[in-house]
Amino acid sequence: MRANKILAVLALLILVAILAYGVKLAFAPQPVFLQGQIEAREYNISSKVPGRIEQVMVRKGDKVAIGDILFSIDSPELAAKLMQAEGGRDAAKALQLEADNGARQQQITAAKEQWLKAKAATELMQKTYQRIENLFNEGVVPRQKRDEVYTQWQAAKYTDQAAYAMYQMAQEGARVETKAAAEGNARMAEGAVKEVSSILADSQMRSPKNAEVSEVLLQAGELAPSGFPVVSLIDMNDAWAVMQIREDQLAQFKQGTVVALRIPALDQTVDFTVEYVSVMGSFATWRSTESGHDFDMRTFEVLLHPNQPIADLRVGMSVLYQQAAK
Repeated sequence: MRANKILAVLALLILVAILAYGVKLAFAPQPVFLQGQIEAREYNISSKVPGRIEQVMVRKGDKVAIGDILFSIDSPELAAKLMQAEGGRDAAKALQLEADNGARQQQITAAKEQWLKAKAATELMQKTYQRIENLFNEGVVPRQKRDEVYTQWQAAKYTDQAAYAMYQMAQEGARVETKAAAEGNARMAEGAVKEVSSILADSQMRSPKNAEVSEVLLQAGELAPSGFPVVSLIDMNDAWAVMQIREDQLAQFKQGTVVALRIPALDQTVDFTVEYVSVMGSFATWRSTESGHDFDMRTFEVLLHPNQPIADLRVGMSVLYQQAAK
């Protein structure tokens, strides 16, 4: 009988202890979790060259390094334009070379011979005039004859001067202005070739980063408009966490603050640094406060970057921040 009483008392004490522990748990502050997600830098790789996809060298999930070829585009029209530009460049360079070199040696020799011929004719006409002048002074020939011979002598002198000028021009070559114009045309033609070549270089698109292929939007044989993304890359080395924080909790996320975030998918807790807090609250996401004051709670976007690389991190993974309940 006494043993039964002792057992009853013990049972009562255990029940009271359980009830007391339950009351303690009920009134104890519960942890509050703020949830966000992982995002990363994305690159949409497109080409300035419109054309048909010749080959896609990557698949979704492939890891690529800087400079790896992602895809190539076949553009016969650009190849034809390059041929035209190269032909124009060759022609312009030939004209520039002609202007720099001046007349050919045969042309210079011919000009010199024409000048010597005119010079000899001038000397002959000068001697003829002297003879006619003497005969005129003796009264043998009339004034008209003397004047005609004089005119022929002067005309021969002018022909001599013109032939000498042509000879000098042949020796000197093209004018400075002509050479400058030829040089300018050659540079312009070279620029046209470089322009088309640079566009053609864009027909083979390379990776700008060490990244992972997230999407392949076009395949070989399909037409790719200019600027249309063909391959999308995600750089997980440039990842961050995004959280939407209510304004009454924003004091815990000042810029530069280090906070510990739990990543359930990796079963890790990692330190992140607050690097950006939105300068404007969101008016689309709010809730009414439970205090006696009648005003709305806004949310602010907060970006946090990990303090160390995180292996196997993926875009969309959840991050949790635990804070004590008020």
